Amino acid sequence: MMKTPDLHTHSTASDGTLSPQDLIARAAQQGVEVIALTDHDTLAGLDDAAEAAQTHGIHLVPGVEISVTWGGRTVHIVGLEVDPACAALRRGLDGLLAYREERAAEIARRLERAGWPGALEGARAQAEGELVGRTHFARFLVQQGAAKDLRAVFKHFLVKGKPGHVAGCWTTLDEAVGWIRAAGGQAVIAHPARYGLTRSKMKRLIEDFRACGGRGIEVVSGSHSRDDYFTFARWAREQGLLASAGSDYHGPENPWIELGRLPALPEGCRPIWEQPGLAGLGPAWFADASQGAVVNRPTA
Repeated sequence: MMKTPDLHTHSTASDGTLSPQDLIARAAQQGVEVIALTDHDTLAGLDDAAEAAQTHGIHLVPGVEISVTWGGRTVHIVGLEVDPACAALRRGLDGLLAYREERAAEIARRLERAGWPGALEGARAQAEGELVGRTHFARFLVQQGAAKDLRAVFKHFLVKGKPGHVAGCWTTLDEAVGWIRAAGGQAVIAHPARYGLTRSKMKRLIEDFRACGGRGIEVVSGSHSRDDYFTFARWAREQGLLASAGSDYHGPENPWIELGRLPALPEGCRPIWEQPGLAGLGPAWFADASQGAVVNRPTA
């Protein structure tokens, strides 16, 4: 019996703490057979991850997690099986990266006014890739003794109403899903329980997402409780969405989240990885793999 694929992970290309190579090596140690690398607003880690996946005999699904502003809040859309060479996707992500640079500079200015100078340089020192995000500022502030851990930093410095908060002004839902589809990928609403939406707002998000061509929702997530699994399994069934699963792994510093440590989807869900559309996956791939066959991803 195959493990549930882990279709949401991060590396040092965004805000994870393991390099793409080390992430894949750890996944192999954990017995993961199918993994997606879905760094925030960047494809920078995919080449290294692909090389490592081939070495370790793991099926890599190339992905990305795109930041979106919807309904006055930030939501994340995961793209699975995207073509990293797609010009439309790359242009869109370049725009988000440029905005992230502007936002990082503004976060640093606000933190300096609050008595924490050198935050931009400190955050850059925490980032191994080109992307600098709030997590890198949080690590810098922990290092400076501003708080005991990342959770405390976010609570006291980086959320709405706190000195280092800068509201995100990301891309639209329509654009994000459009970039993913242009790249041949499948769009998935990431960790929906994290948004704290009322039932009516969740229904509107899903309706807007489907209208753009979105197809999936994370039912099982490292951010979800057991009750959340069943809540979003019901949403998936009622709204005709495919069900995805991902740890949202960022590194071994978070021992409560591990690569591939995912339960099976609740009954009645249609797994996104068993549907046509994820290259190399689908019912035939899983049937072969469950018999112990080694199935390589087809080359373009």
